[in-house]
Amino acid sequence: MILCIDVGNTNIKYGIFDGDELAVSFRVATELKRTSDQYGTAFIDMLAVKGIHPDSIDGAIISSVVPSLNYTITHMCAGYLGVEPLMVGAGLKTEHNLRIDNAREMGADRIVNDVAAIKKYGAPVIVIDFGTATTFNAVNEQREFIGGAIAPGIRSSMDSLVSGTARLPRVEIEIPKSVIGKNTTTNMQAGLVFGFAGLVDYIVKKMKREMKSPDIKVVATGGFSEIIASEISCIDHVDKLLTLQGLKYLYDLNSTEGKK
Repeated sequence: MILCIDVGNTNIKYGIFDGDELAVSFRVATELKRTSDQYGTAFIDMLAVKGIHPDSIDGAIISSVVPSLNYTITHMCAGYLGVEPLMVGAGLKTEHNLRIDNAREMGADRIVNDVAAIKKYGAPVIVIDFGTATTFNAVNEQREFIGGAIAPGIRSSMDSLVSGTARLPRVEIEIPKSVIGKNTTTNMQAGLVFGFAGLVDYIVKKMKREMKSPDIKVVATGGFSEIIASEISCIDHVDKLLTLQGLKYLYDLNSTEGKK
């Protein structure tokens, strides 16, 4: 079995593949002060709940946008699973060229999403990830990342509203019945959901125009992808497992260290 780990700013997502099939997936909160032992014992406990023995893990790969946790998670894999994980970054084969000003600025998660989208849906393609930030990736017919856009995440926007005002409460992010809200909760929900739907729709239209490809496929992933996709027609596919599947593809593409 192969362990795929996506370290994000808000959550760490784990996926365990048995062959090409995702056998188990779960997530934990990203906590910078936790040690490799704390992450390791929690991970082993979760494996036990899922009925998986640690010895069944033959290899691992990590995508991380939190550099301060890279050593912690790598050390966890070595100490608790006996595997030396691959790390998405310089030196890892991806078959995905970056035609941008500074390739080092490109987040590992965006690379992984592109690789998975190209493999599953072909190129050209626009990939949207509704995470802590909302990212838009433009991939041309040559399977190259040619640029994109970054907007605030939906939950980050709500956090900003709540922390920056005295009377606005934290609300569930769900689709209200009307864009004209009758109370504070539905006012906020309308602004967040419909506001982001409009943002996504406009950016996608502009990208398609600049890429001169009006029929380009649009793939969305991340926590709020289904909510936003239900409000606009420009998203062709919602794929919540895109990042984990991209990690598994990259693991297969590269030589593995296996058990130590």
